[in-house]
Amino acid sequence: MNVLVLCTGNSCRSQMLHGYLQQLLGSQARVYSAGVETHGLNARAVQVMAEDGVDISHHTSTLATEYAATPFDFVLTVCDHARETCPVLPGAAAATRLHHSFPDPARATGSEAEILEAFRATRNQIKAYAADFARQHAPTR
Repeated sequence: MNVLVLCTGNSCRSQMLHGYLQQLLGSQARVYSAGVETHGLNARAVQVMAEDGVDISHHTSTLATEYAATPFDFVLTVCDHARETCPVLPGAAAATRLHHSFPDPARATGSEAEILEAFRATRNQIKAYAADFARQHAPTR
């Protein structure tokens, strides 16, 4: 099973979901993440994922068009902008598309503690979504 997670900049939300799905699905799926733009991997996303035992520090911010020929079974959009502006990917033509818009923690303001709390809140929502996805769509073990 091939899963593509899409967001605007592929820096936070898509990277977090990529990390959780990779952890939950293991060898049952190949998980990719990409953006309609690239903003680089967000250091706070790396930090809050590490706090939960998931290492995404090796991930890179990738454009969706780089996976144009990859045959995807699922395309998961995690923000409204990505859903609305997703490029046509020939490999994803037959994919099941699922959408859930998560708050963008990169837009959080306030003290460092308040910003990190916004990242953790989004991370926790994404973790629950990943667990639901794995339960519903993972191949039988």
